[in-house]
Amino acid sequence: MKSILVLCTGNSCRSQMAEGYLKKFAKDKAVVYSAGIETHGLNPGAVATMQRDGIDISNHTSNHVDEYQDIDWDYIITVCDHAYENCPFIPAPNAERFHNNFYDPSKFEGSPAETEAAFDKARDEIKEYCRNFIETNL
Repeated sequence: MKSILVLCTGNSCRSQMAEGYLKKFAKDKAVVYSAGIETHGLNPGAVATMQRDGIDISNHTSNHVDEYQDIDWDYIITVCDHAYENCPFIPAPNAERFHNNFYDPSKFEGSPAETEAAFDKARDEIKEYCRNFIETNL
């Protein structure tokens, strides 16, 4: 079984969505974790947008990357430029590293409907990336 780490700045939104989709698409082929270089708590907008697509991430926790130092990663995926550029050293010499800077819907300012649409757009991009990642790598 492969091990996958999804890394973002605060482990509150994009990395949480990616964790949910990678778990769904990988099924029993991988163990998936998400973490941040900081912890900001779970974003309610991320929980809601995933729920609209039938995935419950409400029990996820916001974790710091240091909590996972002892795991021998197969894949490390950064989902924002800030985490990619500021990530502390992760001792995973055999890990394949991937990067995709997804739009951060938690920074969006607008009406509730516009905010929901911003989260859904980010979610759909992350979903497609995760589907392709699993199909290509597992």
